[in-house]
Amino acid sequence: MMENIQKQYEVLNWASFFLKEHHCEENAAQMLLQHYLGVTRAQLFARMQDPVPLEVMQQFERAVRQHAETGIPVQHLMGYTEFYGRRFSVNEAVLIPRQETEELIYHAISYLKGIVAHHPSCTIVDVGTGSGIIAITLALELPQTTVFATDISGAALEMAKKNAEQHGADITFLQGNFLEPIANQAIKADLIVSNPPYIAWSEAESLSKTVKDYDPALALFAEDDGLAAYREIIRQLPAVLEKQGKVMFEIGHQQGQAVKEIIVNAFPESEPDVLQDMNGKDRMVSALVKK
Repeated sequence: MMENIQKQYEVLNWASFFLKEHHCEENAAQMLLQHYLGVTRAQLFARMQDPVPLEVMQQFERAVRQHAETGIPVQHLMGYTEFYGRRFSVNEAVLIPRQETEELIYHAISYLKGIVAHHPSCTIVDVGTGSGIIAITLALELPQTTVFATDISGAALEMAKKNAEQHGADITFLQGNFLEPIANQAIKADLIVSNPPYIAWSEAESLSKTVKDYDPALALFAEDDGLAAYREIIRQLPAVLEKQGKVMFEIGHQQGQAVKEIIVNAFPESEPDVLQDMNGKDRMVSALVKK
């Protein structure tokens, strides 16, 4: 237990060391302290000499220990996560957004800005929306577009709708298997973007308990060495994609070539690109699909 620890830097140092000892990410300490103090990152570091109120210290210590001992994500303890400069609610029904997905958003926006200039009524579909972070971010960054989002999980869609309402994002949410609800309504998309489940079941035991015990399996795992979702979405594309529409996927860092081949086999005239993340790992596949 922390005793007579008053200053923010002392509290943060204790938590960081405690988490490191328990093989947890040390930056979780900073996230939790910001949360319980109700401050920004800049404010936290500017006030390191400030005392921590006893009640806040007790809440913080309880959360740090709970995270270290059970693996429960700090985002679940806080009830939200930060993504692309915005705060999104999360719970056990949705995948906690990863930083790599911000890069998928960046590439999607870069592409869409060129499209919107000549085609203001551009339609976007986010497949497997989860908490809604991709659809909501694109809708807010490019408000002239029309955005649809799908998920097979009703609980995930409830969370996505809550986030969309909090941010004032105009999105049509549809429940169903990947692109099926879009095809059923005869909607045509200029861009289909997706961060589908792509982890092979054989990799489950190698994941941290924070991921395997708390992220929904439906959003994590796929058959066929993690490629099943890509195959199904690509199979559904002809019914939904515009004549020269684009598809952008987030992928596992070893799946670039395999996903490229699935696209080329379905659409021989397409020329998929594998894009790397900030760490130099294959992380996205982008393809202009010529039907």
